[in-house]
Amino acid sequence: MSPVRAVLTVEQCWQPVPGGSGSYIVELTRALGQLPEVDVVGVAARHPAGSAPVVVPPLPVRHHRLPRAALYESWTRWRRPRVEPVSGPVDVVHATTWAIPGRRAPLVVTVHDLAFLRDPTHFTSRGNSFFRRALDIVRDEAAHVVVPSEATRRDCVQHGLDPARTTVVPHGVHAAEVGPEDVARWRRTTGVGRPYVLWCGTLEPRKNVVRLVEAYSAAAAGGALPEHDLVLVGPSGWGPDEDRVRSALAGVPRGRVHLLGRLDDADLQIAYAGADAFAFPSLWEGFGMPVLEAMAHGVPVVTSAGTSMAEVVGDAGLLVDPLDVDGLAAALVHVVSSDRRPPGVRELAATYTWQASAAAHADVYRTAARTA
Repeated sequence: MSPVRAVLTVEQCWQPVPGGSGSYIVELTRALGQLPEVDVVGVAARHPAGSAPVVVPPLPVRHHRLPRAALYESWTRWRRPRVEPVSGPVDVVHATTWAIPGRRAPLVVTVHDLAFLRDPTHFTSRGNSFFRRALDIVRDEAAHVVVPSEATRRDCVQHGLDPARTTVVPHGVHAAEVGPEDVARWRRTTGVGRPYVLWCGTLEPRKNVVRLVEAYSAAAAGGALPEHDLVLVGPSGWGPDEDRVRSALAGVPRGRVHLLGRLDDADLQIAYAGADAFAFPSLWEGFGMPVLEAMAHGVPVVTSAGTSMAEVVGDAGLLVDPLDVDGLAAALVHVVSSDRRPPGVRELAATYTWQASAAAHADVYRTAARTA
């Protein structure tokens, strides 16, 4: 049987903050490259000579003649230019984000979440408009839709996507080996000398970091967290959240919260491994990769009830109402006061592999290609 030839959009890798979508593209394409039944190529916008992606997709990439803004606008409004003149003949086109190319081949789209419909105020007006137009394209054109969680699948079906053409394919995870000497070096470099609770993500409204800081502040000021600092890791996103976080720090004892910004992958793995707990009270995620990454290091997790993250942690995490600051504070105290490496967490995370995710994507490609 000839391999299915698929072209994947990889422009997200050139975004200043590639985020979880960028990580998804990199890990998925790496795993797809190991499958003989799939032949993959990437497509991206035009970039100046010598410019490099922020995260590097491990596959050959062909570039359109249009820069990102013009290409996305043209794809979304006029469904041109088609991708095949750039990619060459393909059996399926996979839009890995909301930037959906014009094409002749059957279309697969990954819908990471519909958070912009849940609370439009968490996104810019330009972003909301772009996402809504893209959702219309998915409804009209997609041969198949991939979603990372049952929570996202329910949202998609509620908003008009065909359940028969929507498949849940969870992400995978891998945890680097981290030794005590790695953690000691990282602590010296960052100045994080005390035990800590970790948060990781992009500073933007739906991540709910301000409430996390308020909850930590309440617990620390009341003496319930005498030992533990709070470490916040990740790039700035959009909106005023970084300023709001810094304002919330006014109630925290000096030196107890560490804003470290973006870390490279190696240091991020060390930050996970060295944490006594991981707190991720996001209001909504399509999957919540940081939760799974923390679990892969055996770290106990506090995260949001009724979300995709709750699907991932199951009974291995502590679930809270992300809007309840007092409840979140109590959860932080509880998680650092109990067994700090609960049994089964690492083993549960190990069931999520990129090899399994890639194989499921390949099945979707074959199904979509038969619709041609």
